[in-house]
Amino acid sequence: MKLLSLRTKLLVAVFTLVLGSGLMISTLVTQRLSRNLFQTLTAQGRYLSRSLALEATEKILTNDIVALQKLLNSQLAGNPNAAYAFVIRDGRVLAHTFEGGFPLELMSANTPAGKADHYQQLASTDGERYLDFAWPIFGGQAGILRLGISEKPLRTQIDRMWLQMILVTLVILIVTLGISYLFIRRFTHPLTTLANAAEKMDAGNLQVQVEPAGDDEMRRLTGAFNSMVERIRNYTQRLEQKAAELDRAHHQTRSSFEIIQKIGAQTSLTEVCDYLSGKFAEIVSCSRFAFIILEGERHGTYAYSDGSICQLATESNDVTRRALANAKNGGFIPMADLTPPAVPAHFSSAERLAAIPIPYENRTIGALLIACPGGCRCDHGDLEIIQLILDKTAGAIRRAAVHENEIRSFKKQIEATTGYSGLVGKAPQMQTIYRLIEDIGPTDSTVLIQGESGTGKELVARAIHTKSLRADKPFVVINCSAYPATLLESELFGHAKGAFTGAVRHKAGRFELAHEGTVLLDEIGEISATAQIKLLRVLQTQKFERLGGEDTISVNVRMVSATNKDLLAEVKAGRFREDLFYRLNVIPIHLPPLRERRNDIPRLARHFLNRFAAEQNKKVSDYSTETMRLLLDHTWPGNVRELENSIEHAVVLAKGKYVEIGDLPAAIRDADAKSGSGSSALRSISKHESKLLIEVLEECDWNKKEAARKLGISRSTLYNKIKRYGITTPTIH
Repeated sequence: MKLLSLRTKLLVAVFTLVLGSGLMISTLVTQRLSRNLFQTLTAQGRYLSRSLALEATEKILTNDIVALQKLLNSQLAGNPNAAYAFVIRDGRVLAHTFEGGFPLELMSANTPAGKADHYQQLASTDGERYLDFAWPIFGGQAGILRLGISEKPLRTQIDRMWLQMILVTLVILIVTLGISYLFIRRFTHPLTTLANAAEKMDAGNLQVQVEPAGDDEMRRLTGAFNSMVERIRNYTQRLEQKAAELDRAHHQTRSSFEIIQKIGAQTSLTEVCDYLSGKFAEIVSCSRFAFIILEGERHGTYAYSDGSICQLATESNDVTRRALANAKNGGFIPMADLTPPAVPAHFSSAERLAAIPIPYENRTIGALLIACPGGCRCDHGDLEIIQLILDKTAGAIRRAAVHENEIRSFKKQIEATTGYSGLVGKAPQMQTIYRLIEDIGPTDSTVLIQGESGTGKELVARAIHTKSLRADKPFVVINCSAYPATLLESELFGHAKGAFTGAVRHKAGRFELAHEGTVLLDEIGEISATAQIKLLRVLQTQKFERLGGEDTISVNVRMVSATNKDLLAEVKAGRFREDLFYRLNVIPIHLPPLRERRNDIPRLARHFLNRFAAEQNKKVSDYSTETMRLLLDHTWPGNVRELENSIEHAVVLAKGKYVEIGDLPAAIRDADAKSGSGSSALRSISKHESKLLIEVLEECDWNKKEAARKLGISRSTLYNKIKRYGITTPTIH
């Protein structure tokens, strides 16, 4: 850059010199020409004024004004430089050549002193300049002749001359610059080459060489430069080799102590593995690492690579453990023994896979895997340092693995609280029911499930069966309201051949079919008094006879009943046996109606939406804001079943990505219109808004962008609501 600046400076100097000289010469020549032309114009004006005054004397003395006027006109017409002429005598204009009238201001503009002639430069109002000559006629006795000579032709000639001089100067400048550039370029080229080589050397490139040019001092200078570069290169190479060896040893030692010291500050397994991978990349030349962490015999295996960690499935877990067992003392593992997800897919391009075990309390808890490409330069000393670090940090790795397992277990528990065995809901009432099912499931206690129609009583019964020791046995549902009283007993207990008209063969009852399993008596409040007596006996003895039969049949069943009636009120009214009620009501479960757990409506609505969208193969992903408000405001007399059917109806009719109000059943839209949902929905949203925000945020793992999308509001609105209700992100310790 400096030599280029020198070349530029030389060109600028030549440019300035030539241009300055040309301008100075042009100015001097123009000034001299202007002075000469002005003198010529003055002399011409004097001569013309004197001759005109002589001719005008006779005409003035004879008072021949007409002849005087003709004289002035003819003289003005015959001289292109003459602009005007007039004669003044005794303060009166005798004749003039002004066509538009005589300008009175001109009379006093130039007055001669005595009898001598006089001239003066004047300027018109439009900027025109004149030489005004005042010549006394007949010694002033006959008046004064005033003659105006225009300077315009003179100035035009001067400007033309100035332009010509400038053009000549520019031509000379261009020619001079071209010649100068060629000369300067040839002169500075060797210096430029040498400077570029010096800059490359300064940037660290010691392989530069400069070709000698010419046979003068430049050849000597380039030769000396090349020799200097060669000596510096040889000396630098020796220094780099020694410095690399010292730096490598120092860096490895420092890294070892730093890693051992700082690894304790890492908490999660991902952080520990990520930190170790970064440090190991500074020790060895290979940069592709993976960790396999064995978390006990029951908890499985964790695989870490490229900043992410995953828990291996059972099959991958077993294969990985066998592969590491073969390399527990260190060495190389065949590439075919470990496949994704145990190792990243890009490990397949490596030539070999080095395994360094991680020992902890006389057992191997995992291994560091290093993918070695072709031409790997890792030496034995590097691997020994890594093994030393792994030995010292094994406790921290083990602690992080245990912590990782606890976190995953905790997340599973958190996720499980949003649903339970097919039941969807996170309301406090549902959480209580989940815990109750967990407690009573393994027992054989009789359960009575009460709740309005559509609240999910059968799902609760199935959940109890699933959590029981009879989970792999039959689960038989008997809808007591679906059969007449005469057929219900046959359905429950079976019948013998010939027991009644049409009984052409023996038929096993539902209790027999549910042997060793669970029986759900749905709508138990609808059974007849006779059936109640027989059912009471089954509950007490687990024995019964088929209708029309004589043999006593013993069964082993668990009894679960469900009803949408208030059985206690039925007992008081005499329609249901009191002793049967207390037999059935050993463990009571009351399912709340959907209107009492409105915070679960969005969760249930999205659950049904996802299910029916998959069944209908439609890309419907969410609800519009207005639709969700309508769902929240509806009273849902049919509870979850009504919501489920409504969502199926909406998914079938939906045309776009979102479910709109028009897609919902007309009954819901009409009920909303009658109740004035505009204000009601707002009151409902306002009442439950804080809980709803928390629920949706937990669903989205506190991802506020996703939560705002699900709620159908902007992120700024969500932040304002979070601030208004004082909602804070929970911290997991």
